[in-house]
Amino acid sequence: MTGLIPEVVQLDGANLVLVIVVGVIALGALAMAAMFRNEVLAAGEGTDNMKNIAHAVQEGANAYLTRQFRTLGVFAAVAFVALLALPADDWGVRFGRSLFFLVGAGFSASVGYLGMSLAVKANLRVAAAANDTGRDPAMKIGFRTGATVGMLTVGLGLLGASIVVIIFKDKAPHVLEGFGFGAALLAMFMRVGGGIFTKAADVGADLVGKVEQNIPEDDPRNAATIADNVGDNVGDCAGMAADLFESYAVTLVAALILGSQAFGDKGLVFPLLIPAIGALTAVLGVYLTVPRPNENGLTTINRAFYISAAVGAVASIVLSFVYLPSSFGDFVNVPTTALDTISSSAADGDPRVIASVAVVIGIVMAAGILALTGYFTGTEYRPVKDVGKTSLTGAATVILSGLSVGFESAVYTTMVIGAAVFGAFLLGTGSLTISLFAVSLAGCGLLTTVGVIVAMDTFGPVSDNAQGIAEMSGDVSPEGAQILTELDAVGNTTKAITKGIAIATAVLAATALFGSYATSVLDKLVEVKAGGSTLLDFFVFNPSVLVGVLLGAAAVFLFAGLAINAVGRAAGAVVFEVRRQFREIPGIMEGTGRPEYGKVVDIVTKDSLRELVTPGLLAVMAPIAVGFGLGVASLAGFLAGAIGTGTLMAIFLANSGGAWDNAKKLVEDGHHGGKGSEAHAATVIGDTVGDPFKDTAGPAINPLIKVMNLVSLLIASAVVSMSVGKDQNDALRIAIALVAAAIIAIAVYVSKQREVAISDDHDDSGSSALAPHHTS
Repeated sequence: MTGLIPEVVQLDGANLVLVIVVGVIALGALAMAAMFRNEVLAAGEGTDNMKNIAHAVQEGANAYLTRQFRTLGVFAAVAFVALLALPADDWGVRFGRSLFFLVGAGFSASVGYLGMSLAVKANLRVAAAANDTGRDPAMKIGFRTGATVGMLTVGLGLLGASIVVIIFKDKAPHVLEGFGFGAALLAMFMRVGGGIFTKAADVGADLVGKVEQNIPEDDPRNAATIADNVGDNVGDCAGMAADLFESYAVTLVAALILGSQAFGDKGLVFPLLIPAIGALTAVLGVYLTVPRPNENGLTTINRAFYISAAVGAVASIVLSFVYLPSSFGDFVNVPTTALDTISSSAADGDPRVIASVAVVIGIVMAAGILALTGYFTGTEYRPVKDVGKTSLTGAATVILSGLSVGFESAVYTTMVIGAAVFGAFLLGTGSLTISLFAVSLAGCGLLTTVGVIVAMDTFGPVSDNAQGIAEMSGDVSPEGAQILTELDAVGNTTKAITKGIAIATAVLAATALFGSYATSVLDKLVEVKAGGSTLLDFFVFNPSVLVGVLLGAAAVFLFAGLAINAVGRAAGAVVFEVRRQFREIPGIMEGTGRPEYGKVVDIVTKDSLRELVTPGLLAVMAPIAVGFGLGVASLAGFLAGAIGTGTLMAIFLANSGGAWDNAKKLVEDGHHGGKGSEAHAATVIGDTVGDPFKDTAGPAINPLIKVMNLVSLLIASAVVSMSVGKDQNDALRIAIALVAAAIIAIAVYVSKQREVAISDDHDDSGSSALAPHHTS
């Protein structure tokens, strides 16, 4: 990426001290995480029966993640070598980029693993607190668990970025590409694998337990219940925690790349200071999460979010006016990029105003998405109530109404995100680079809320698992069970909210990375073609760009289809295994026989680890195939198509799934006939359709679009070099593209050849044995 960050950008004196202060704040965030963790572990653990169930869940979750990390280690090793081979300014940058790829991947894995390991201990304590001391202590334990993960996310993200800036200074943006890529790649794999695991078990458990056997969701007679609870932790805790960490890391990477271009040395520091403020306001948000008498838990959490966000906004405005100069003429060491040469206009305005307004836009956007998602997925609002009412006419109308909610909510949420992106872009008067930096600063503003957002997200699976442990053990009073049901419904909504905000960070980060890609490409074109401008090549009416847009949109659809299909295959295997156990193990329904929980855990573990490979290869290889095969203009269109389609698709999948889930909760609370009614069966079907929507395919699109943007940014210089100039090599370029396309084709073909659980020789009664499905 020659020419992106010239040598003139320096980092010394007061600026270096400020980056060190950010590192200290990061360490403080990690210390707060340790303190919150100790608070959770100090709570009571309940009865021996509850402890035994929780221990089985812990064993399953640890075993799965251990096997997953062994699988992902192969991908990490290959990526490390590939990054070393990509061109860079010098070998120090190459090695640093590869090394911090491993650091980013390691941090992402650590956040996921540590969050999961605490969650499987916290769910037991939340159940015990609901039974022994009431709602408020139970909610506090659940939210403190999330706060631990939130502070880990903030602390490790800031620590990694600040260390890179301190060590590499002006070269930091190049190295940070590797850091962000490592975090995003690992998070995507964990999100896909964990999502397949959790939803295969969940769907299988619901279809046989609730619909066929008419027993409660977490009834211990259901062989899939342990796998379902394990899945909540490896998918919603480990997977989502890693996902939100990579959102944090990649947004920082994008801001630092563009900041050093727009504001010089101060642009390399300012994007670190804003999230550092967020680390402090996150602690405030955690301590503000104290329920008032007879207050809905979601109201409590939302209030804490809004107050901490407002404090973060005010502090960011003050920082902007204290740290930044009042005129662009007062900046030093600001490089000129090809983008600014083409825009042929000098920046004007007050940098302090531009930066502070951009940050506030990001914070307001987060609040807007929180409100919108809460409305479309909350049990107290009309959309979910309407989905619940349609259960009176059957599963088909439940599906239709849930799809409608997802489609409509995607429009409004996308409009909010689009308004934020365009509003921030308009701030950079006269300079494309500053406009793009303003977009990335909006992302930094959103990062000020991430600590509380992660806490909200982890609260969901912890409360869900707590309810499961209570139901399986039978040791919780009716009052305690009702408390856990309420907290579970709150958790469903907070999970949906965090998915909405996660995709918003993805769009902001991807837009900023898209700008970095354009800068890198144009700088390289100017270098190899002695100033020849090819800006017209990137206009949307260029057929090569339009083809790229279509391919980018298609990649998102294929990715979502692969993920949902994987859940369907694994869920089918779970259904047959649970049916087999009900049929062949004497006394299960009477409570005298013990189900073989481990067999279901083994099925979903093998299937999820096998199925995550194809979507992962698609994400990495698709930009390589398009870029080397069709050129940088088509790759730009590919990224635009992926960002636009990915935004709509992710929101649609997350919100329709959340609406179906909470509609089921409404019926289970006694509406429309309650548990065991035909309406209940209809909402269970809706929920099983929504499960892979909201917890597998939807949230995995978030890291997908950032992985594709980062891969494109990393290969941009090589694509240009092989396409034009003295290093042009069309034969090698086409060969690379064909190999990448062949890898995708083979992976998809192998995936489609895997058998579903139902083979041709099964009769309609389902009395035959489980069909073989673990084919290689």
